[in-house]
Parts: sequence; structure tokens; C-alpha cells
Amino acid sequence: MTMGFPIDRPRRLRSSQTIRNLVREYRLHPSQLILPLFITFGKNKKEPISSMPGVFRYSVDRLSPVIEEAKKVGVSSFILFGIPETKDLEATQALNPEGPVPTAVRFLKENFPDTTVMTDICIDEYTSHGHCGFLSSGNRIDNDSTLGCLASMSLVHARAGADVVAPSDMMDGRVAAIRSALDKEGFIDTLIMSYAVKYASSFYGPFRDAMMSGPQFGDRTSYQMDPANRTEAMREARLDVEEGADILMVKPALPYLDILREVKNAVDLPMCAYQVSGEYSTLVAAGQNGWIDLDRAILESLLCIHRAGASTIITYFAIRAAELLLKGE
Repeated sequence: MTMGFPIDRPRRLRSSQTIRNLVREYRLHPSQLILPLFITFGKNKKEPISSMPGVFRYSVDRLSPVIEEAKKVGVSSFILFGIPETKDLEATQALNPEGPVPTAVRFLKENFPDTTVMTDICIDEYTSHGHCGFLSSGNRIDNDSTLGCLASMSLVHARAGADVVAPSDMMDGRVAAIRSALDKEGFIDTLIMSYAVKYASSFYGPFRDAMMSGPQFGDRTSYQMDPANRTEAMREARLDVEEGADILMVKPALPYLDILREVKNAVDLPMCAYQVSGEYSTLVAAGQNGWIDLDRAILESLLCIHRAGASTIITYFAIRAAELLLKGE
């Protein structure tokens, strides 16, 4: 053997597809994917969202085909976001048991009982000003007065049959307030998936277009996290664990993989990550222009999120990704 001859040859483990499959460290499965659904008021609506090609707003009566398509490829978890007919300062429609989200929850649990139905808990889409909390003097976001509304909203969704409520507002103390309200009414088995670490990101633009919920003044930096902060993420995550969260989420996903891994290493709860609208639309646009192979980019991005620590992933690519995963098996 000559000097310098490589003793260790990692390439041997990459020499064929079967060997690569044999030694693969992380694997994605369709059951790990959560499909976000935008539920709008009215009937017979399937409205395209211009900034999110392939994504639609659905009225409840138009939900069945997309649920059936998802279930066919192994996706059985859905998170619902509601678009009310009217908005006001008090977020009145957030507590309407006949609103789009509670109606959709009942429809899904009656017609697709083997699905997991999650609901977004936040009042930004229900307030006329588009912020995630009630206002006090000087257009200040009032943390404590918002908590009761978030707890009541969670109860409305739990009564409708939601398996998981997911507070995304980033108000301090919301997980404890929701857990207390749920437990007092006997919903001890309703899970809380907390948006524990949610950054004030530029990647939310298409979502706000879809929900028609952008803030009418200022921005959300007084309650969503500064992208520069890492230690603060750990503090937020630990607080939500202490307050009774069952699953923690990091949002967005790809720009914050380091945070996702650090939180995963620090807590013993399941982790979720949200591949947000801007991540989705960026990949779709690059694929449409021929700059990337979109299918490969979808699977690569989701695999990286999983490898960083997410056991479940919210993604608008859920159905397409599941089809690709099944095709590769």
C-alpha cells in the first residue's frame, strides 16, 4: 500500500441506490406532513391565490376533493386557517361557532373521522386592523386582554371537534391560558401545538395575501421574534413547555434550521416546523423559471427540515411531496 492511499473511503457507502437507501439516516414519510387549508365563508368557492400558485381558498362544501386527494397519498393531518365575512376591532367572528373554521372542523370530523384536524389560534384574520392582539391606547398591542379571546377561540374549536389547537399569536402566557380553559371544560385530550418560536419574517407575504390579514399599520415586531435572536428562542420554547404545550413549532423553517436543531436538543417534546408561504412561493417561482428542479428541491428542503429536528412539517407541498415520496419507495 502506497503512502497516502485512502484507508477510509466514504464513497463506498454511496456506490448504488440500494446501498444509499440502506444507510440513509433520515427518512420522510407522508404521515409526517401537515397540509394547511384556507377556509373561507360562503359556498361553492375555490379561489386561487395569485402569490401562491396551486394553493386555493376553499369554502367548506368544496373541501372533500382536496382531503380525498391528500388521504390517497397518505397525508391525513390538516391545519385550518379561517377567512371571515366581516372583521372588527373585537375579532367577534373568531368566537363564532358557525364561522368557517368550526364549520370545517365539524365537516371533517363527520366525513373524514380518521384525519387529524388542527386549527390556527390567532385573531389577526378577524381584526379590522390585522394585528394578532387587541389594541390599547396609542395602537399598542395589549397582551393580557388578548389572552381571554385566544382561550375562548380555542374552546370554540375544541367544541367543534378539533384534535389540536395551534396558537400562533406570540402573546406571552397564551399557552397557559388556553390549557387552563380547555381543561376546565373537560378537553383534557385536546393538544396544543404552540408556535413557540415565531420570527418576524419577510417570508410571510403570500400568506397575508391569502388571508387578507396584513397589519393596517406598523408591523408585528413587538410580538414576533427578532431574526437576530437565538437565546430568546430557547426562552420562548421553555416557557411553552412549562405552560403545557404538547408540540413545539419553529416558524419559518428553512432560514431557521439552526434554531430548530437547538430547540430540539433542549426539549423533550415533538417538534414541528412550518415551511411558510414565502418558502413555498420562492421554490415554485424558481421551478417555473427552470432555475431549479422543483420536485428535487421540494424533497431536499423537507428532508433538511426533518434532519434539523422536525418530526412533523407543515407545508403547502404536502400532497406533491407525498406523491414523490411514494413514487420513490
